[in-house]
Amino acid sequence: MVAEPTRGPFVTVEGLDFSGKSTLVSRLKDELAGLDPPVYFTREPGGAAAAERVRALLLDPELEMAAWTEAYLYAAARAELVTREILPRLGRGETVVCERFLDSSVAYQGYGRGLGAREVRDLNSWAVGTVVPDMTFYLRLDGEERARRARGSEAPLDRIERVGDEFMGRVEVGFEEISRAEPGRVRVLDASLPPAELAGTVRDEILGLRAG
Repeated sequence: MVAEPTRGPFVTVEGLDFSGKSTLVSRLKDELAGLDPPVYFTREPGGAAAAERVRALLLDPELEMAAWTEAYLYAAARAELVTREILPRLGRGETVVCERFLDSSVAYQGYGRGLGAREVRDLNSWAVGTVVPDMTFYLRLDGEERARRARGSEAPLDRIERVGDEFMGRVEVGFEEISRAEPGRVRVLDASLPPAELAGTVRDEILGLRAG
């Protein structure tokens, strides 16, 4: 009789725009390559064909939408990613690392847009189902450094990045509230540290999760 694979660990990377999430994930891809079971990397919004179409709408700088429309679109993209990629891979024993997940909706739509943390969680309850991160790495970065990085970015700002400092301040409050409420799940990291140091810390934590 072949034993069923143990459900793999689910890890998320969170933080404000320009906090270094993509840089961290890029380094982790190199550091965790070749493991068995493999480590699968994905992102939100996106990560599946239909979800990527939704991502294009959400980040289109020329498009305006109501706050609840935005929240529902994020939840729809999340439902597609969870169903198509995250749950099947976790069930096969793979490790899944996702750049942004439900915490981002709570922070950005719940706090940033003022929709309410509980209301946004309720909206997403069907989207995430039983999928809860085993560990979340929150990249904390002060506003001055975040602004400096934003000014130095060569890529055009997307619809969310253009909203402004007041909005981002509320989002930051949301992430801080989440990290205080769930210290056992959320690991707060100083995002001003060298990228190699941050990647090494996160790599070791993920390997520890895999070892059980």
